[in-house]
Amino acid sequence: MTAENYANEQKLVEQLIASRNRIRTELAKSIVGQREVIDEILIALFSGGHCLITGAPGLAKTLLVKSIAQIFHLQFQRIQFTPDLMPADITGTEILSETEQGRKLVFVRGPVFANMILADEINRTPPKTQAALLEAMQEHQVTAAGQRYALPKPFFVLATQNPIEMEGTYPLPEAQLDRFMFNVVINYLSEEDEIAVVKQTTAGPGPKIDALFTGEDVIAFHEIVRRMPIAEDVIRYAVRIATATRPHEKGTAEFVRNWVNWGAGTRASQFLALGAKARALLDGRSHASFEDVRALANVTLRHRILLNYRAEAEGVTMEKLIADIIEKIPTKV
Repeated sequence: MTAENYANEQKLVEQLIASRNRIRTELAKSIVGQREVIDEILIALFSGGHCLITGAPGLAKTLLVKSIAQIFHLQFQRIQFTPDLMPADITGTEILSETEQGRKLVFVRGPVFANMILADEINRTPPKTQAALLEAMQEHQVTAAGQRYALPKPFFVLATQNPIEMEGTYPLPEAQLDRFMFNVVINYLSEEDEIAVVKQTTAGPGPKIDALFTGEDVIAFHEIVRRMPIAEDVIRYAVRIATATRPHEKGTAEFVRNWVNWGAGTRASQFLALGAKARALLDGRSHASFEDVRALANVTLRHRILLNYRAEAEGVTMEKLIADIIEKIPTKV
């Protein structure tokens, strides 16, 4: 890295650290509360990861994603997933068009060709369409009529799920769930926050959200996060937490063997370490810590662990299981 590039990178880091409170201020123009949810989505954004957002209807999931896209000046597209949605409806299709060379098939790009995709109620669409989205998420490309088309950079999928109404849904396969860096859970607001929402949304149009960064800045943040130092002990700690969720590993705790059918894979370890770096950067620190890993354990692991019937019968929640695992893993060996 040249001295000029290093200076530009440091300037961008300083700009991000100085702007993190302003990001929250801009989001507060449309979103009340949900501080932890906002931070988790921002961490995924700066890490280059996709997010699954789980929450009941009416909790401003769509508005939150759209507001974040405005702050980072990203092209935003919302796709409503339904049981009759076909792969071509999201990726695009070829149509017969008149050109100077005569009639020919021309590929018309679908809504997935954007920087930030809101896949609304993602579990309502059949497996064939899920597979098309999975290719976009993993390879950042779509395939149509044997041709591959690259998606714009940066590219993020933020998918929503309604945890209450499961009739007529297609549960996401584990392979697709594993591509989501985080599973962010949005809960109901406190009474005071809900009063503030009602006041804000029944008093006319709200203030305009200002763009603070560009898509190029976001791509630069991805590189900065990946180059950020992290101690081997912190990486080992992240790996041990992920390993401790696997019931068939040697040395796994008895309660994990009793309650878990399937544990988290290697992506969990990778995302714990990567997310810890991004969390430290957003907090203005120069290195990731054990606390960063612990803070992201729930959001990283909850969609990668499959509880068994015994856990359900005993009323064991995913949060309790993860908390018990973290309690068992020492930071030093």
